[in-house]
Amino acid sequence: MDLENKKAGTQSVWAGETAPFADGSAVVPVYNTVTFAYDDLGEWTDVALGRRPGHIYSRNTNPTVAVLEEKIRILEGAEAATSFSTGMAAISNTLFALLSPGDRVVSINDSYGGTSRLFLEYLPRIGVDAALCNTTDHEALEAAMAAGCQLVYLETPTNPTLKILDIERLAAAAHRAGAIVVCDNTFATPINQNPLALGADLVVHSATKYLGGHSDVMCGLLCGRRDLVETVFRFREITGASLHADAAYRTLRGMKTLELRVARQNESALEIARWLGGQSGVARVFHPGLEGHEGQGIARRQMRGFGGMLSFELKGDMEAVRRFTGALKLAHRAASLGSVGTLVGPPSVTSHVEMTREQRAALGISETLIRYSVGIENVEDLIADLKQALVAV
Repeated sequence: MDLENKKAGTQSVWAGETAPFADGSAVVPVYNTVTFAYDDLGEWTDVALGRRPGHIYSRNTNPTVAVLEEKIRILEGAEAATSFSTGMAAISNTLFALLSPGDRVVSINDSYGGTSRLFLEYLPRIGVDAALCNTTDHEALEAAMAAGCQLVYLETPTNPTLKILDIERLAAAAHRAGAIVVCDNTFATPINQNPLALGADLVVHSATKYLGGHSDVMCGLLCGRRDLVETVFRFREITGASLHADAAYRTLRGMKTLELRVARQNESALEIARWLGGQSGVARVFHPGLEGHEGQGIARRQMRGFGGMLSFELKGDMEAVRRFTGALKLAHRAASLGSVGTLVGPPSVTSHVEMTREQRAALGISETLIRYSVGIENVEDLIADLKQALVAV
């Protein structure tokens, strides 16, 4: 079956799963095995050297995991894909595999807190310079690239203030500088956005979030240019940040409903963002679908939906945040995002807990900012819940 030209909803269900499985199983089997045995030494050698398909050791490859990798490869329109134990494993392995001492990476101030820590603390330890630019200043980013770099790292929409980057424009500038372009597509998902089609070389996902979709599995995925993916894969083989077959299975199961969930979350998040914008207790709302959002024009060009994430600033202080979040009934006060159930929390204890208050302030992340990951609940119920929580404040 040619799935390359099918719609994303069909790909989410069928990609990687068209070939018959063992004993006629309609669902991918979970290969909970560490190693794979061969009766013939010649066949074993051919598989080990990559001369024929097969598996040797599950730290390297596994049949269940391979199905997941093929699914994200097709959904993102990539040449190749590989997987990791977590989203941060995907990001860190990619950066460390592709950068060397003396290299320079250009990125944005607003990347996820863990990613930012790699740029500010860990990459400099091995002699890699990180130039972090004002996120929405495309001219500054282009100038930083033109000054020389080996890798450009983008994240759009950003976490947690939902800023938007022009992937096509920045990828073109990066390629003029001879740099590799990596884009974190976790917030958008391949349902809403495909960075490879806009010029990126690699796409990374924390599949723990929307792809898994149920807050019950941790997983990271990378896809894009074959040569680059293979380089990162070889590094991951040695670091051992491999994905377990059980986690691959749960991610695959979650991805079958990806389009349905994201469509509902897209619609609900925009409705909630518009409603919050009219509430007297709310100072500002951040969502790329809102009229007047700085990046809405770019988002309309490169996204098919605006995503299920939003954030907003409450009027008041941290006591207001405490009372508001404590009053919510239809939201888990917890880290992470992208689940079927709504998740809420301030960046100071979620996305940017690694940063100081001053560092967050420098990024425009106020202490009264609340990140709200919209689930698949009825939107009228979610708005009613937000309304009674605002009354409590």
